Amino acid sequence: MGDAISLHAVTKTFGSTKAIDDLSLEVPLGGLYGFIGPNGAGKTTTIRILMSMLLPDCGRVCVLGQPSALKAKDRIGYLPEERGTYRKMRVGAFLQYMGRLKGVHASVIAHRVRIRLERLGLAEYEHKRCEELSKGTQHKVQFLGAVIHDPDLLILDEPFSGLDPVSTMQLKALILAEHARGATILFSTHVMAHAEELCAHVIMINRGRKVLDDPIAQIRGRYDPRTIRLEPLDAQADDRPLRAVPGVEAVRRHANGFEIRLAASADPATAIAHLAAAVRSSRIELARPSLEDIFIGIVSGSAERSGSASAATER
Repeated sequence: MGDAISLHAVTKTFGSTKAIDDLSLEVPLGGLYGFIGPNGAGKTTTIRILMSMLLPDCGRVCVLGQPSALKAKDRIGYLPEERGTYRKMRVGAFLQYMGRLKGVHASVIAHRVRIRLERLGLAEYEHKRCEELSKGTQHKVQFLGAVIHDPDLLILDEPFSGLDPVSTMQLKALILAEHARGATILFSTHVMAHAEELCAHVIMINRGRKVLDDPIAQIRGRYDPRTIRLEPLDAQADDRPLRAVPGVEAVRRHANGFEIRLAASADPATAIAHLAAAVRSSRIELARPSLEDIFIGIVSGSAERSGSASAATER
């Protein structure tokens, strides 16, 4: 099917700082990919290179089959990290202007803007100035400006930054609707739970280098902590029957029940059945590590290996 985005061995430095270090990644057509990492990891620099706002020091970039996003600009929607609309413009006029910039014909843009504002429950704001809107509403209007031309590729840089929970939920719905329409989506975030909720695949970077690039299901399987959480019906339940289950290495009581660590040789499905029979429970589940837990583990492990190597060199 091909890739919507392809980077190969891209490096970008600013003075003595290497913001992107030999980065390669692919986002297939139709994908919904999370681009995650802490603040300062290089996500925004990478996106600016993708958008041809910055040029790499070396490496190859391909966006929608073109060597530059500028050659495919009318097929791309972009929501930058820096928020902003033309504050003095009225909402409808702003959206029409954004559509015209992206090649939407004058004969259809006014109707399209009106329909989409109505669809999002924003029809009452069409004739208001952008500066009169709340922060969350401004953000939705800016998102609508990024997708008013039905782009094939949508690139979002920290789209949830500064939003309250309700606005975040609404924006997630808009992103999923664009993906259902057929758009390829890449969005960056340092809040890894957002990517975990929306995406089937994530690319994780740290200090400009890729540390993970896999489907979430595969990542969870690889970093499975082999821990089971059990909430007993009786808050005072004895943990000795749990400790006696074959394959159980350790049992730890916490506020809502027990965390049960399995041996490497134990089969989780079999263990869950035996644990449920040992203690009557209201809930029992295999605990899955969050992307944040996995990231911390990867980075901590890399730091320890780096520290060990440095110590060995010093010795």
